[in-house]
Amino acid sequence: MKTYTVKELMVPISEYATVPEGSTLFEAIVALERAQEEFDHKKYHHRAILILDKNGRVIGKLSQADVLRALEPRDEDVEGIDELSQFGFSPKLVQGLRKEKRLQDVPLKDLYVVTARLKVEEFMQAPTEGEYVEQDASLDIAVHQLVLGNHLALLVTKAGRIVGILRLTDVFGAVLRGMKEGMGNRG
Repeated sequence: MKTYTVKELMVPISEYATVPEGSTLFEAIVALERAQEEFDHKKYHHRAILILDKNGRVIGKLSQADVLRALEPRDEDVEGIDELSQFGFSPKLVQGLRKEKRLQDVPLKDLYVVTARLKVEEFMQAPTEGEYVEQDASLDIAVHQLVLGNHLALLVTKAGRIVGILRLTDVFGAVLRGMKEGMGNRG
C-alpha cells in the first residue's frame, strides 16, 4: 500500500490562485477563475485565493465563503442583532432578524460593484500556527492536522517558506485510494 508525503499531494503555489496584498475582491475572484481554468480539470477546483505580500510570502487566504461574507451587511444594526444570542435569545430568532435586515438592506445585485472594490485584507484570514505542514510530512500528520484544526487546507512549507497548499479534497482522495487498496487485499 502506498504511503504518501504531503509533497506528493500538494498543489504548488505556482498553480494556485494568488493576488498581491492591496488587491480588490474582484481581482481576487478573477485570479481564482483563471487558476481554475488553467488547473488540471481531472482534479477538484480551487476554493480559495492566497494573498501575497510584496516579497511573495503568503499573508492570508480568502475563501469563497469570505467573498460571500463581504456581501453581508456590516453595520451597527447587524452587530446588535448578533449580540442578542448572548442574552439567551434563540439562534432561530437571531437568524430570522438577520434575514429580515438583509431583505430590507440594499439588494444583492446593487452590492456587487461596491463589494468588488473592497480590499482583500478586509476579509482574508491570516494563517494560524496549526495550518502549516512540512512538505516531507506523512499523510498521517496531514490528516491529524486537518481533522484537529477543522481546516479545509494546510499551507505546505519547505525550510520555512510556503511552497504549496494541501487541500482536504486531495487528502481525502489519497485516503479513499488507500481504503480501496486495503479492502482489495482482504479479498
